[in-house]
Amino acid sequence: MEECLLDEFKLDRRLESDSDRVIQTGLCDLRLSKDARWPWLILVPRRTGISEVFELTPLDQVLLTFETEMVASALKKITGATKINIGALGNIVRQLHVHVIARFEGDANWPNPVWGFGKAEPYAADKRDDLIKKLREALSS
Repeated sequence: MEECLLDEFKLDRRLESDSDRVIQTGLCDLRLSKDARWPWLILVPRRTGISEVFELTPLDQVLLTFETEMVASALKKITGATKINIGALGNIVRQLHVHVIARFEGDANWPNPVWGFGKAEPYAADKRDDLIKKLREALSS
């Protein structure tokens, strides 16, 4: 396996265009999906050429698990979600990324998956900024 250097890391253009940066954790870039129908976070490990969790080093696998749980817990606390969905699919965007999505009974497409449903709805700038601020505060405390 090739060594994955941090300075070589490039975020997939689709992830960059479909999300806003929240914070950099120890391993990942944490991003907020631009689809306001669900509070939807995306963790992207800052490693080059990785598309599967098992391709990460054992230490990075532990860090990714830790950061996923930390982000999921913060998202549930902030939103009061009924359920937090976590998944790493990568069928379209191959760069390894983990979705952490807050779901609520009665939300768009509840209880079915969020993928491929309807059309994305953009955040109002103040709502997006408020959620990002709350996430940063929750994750830094």
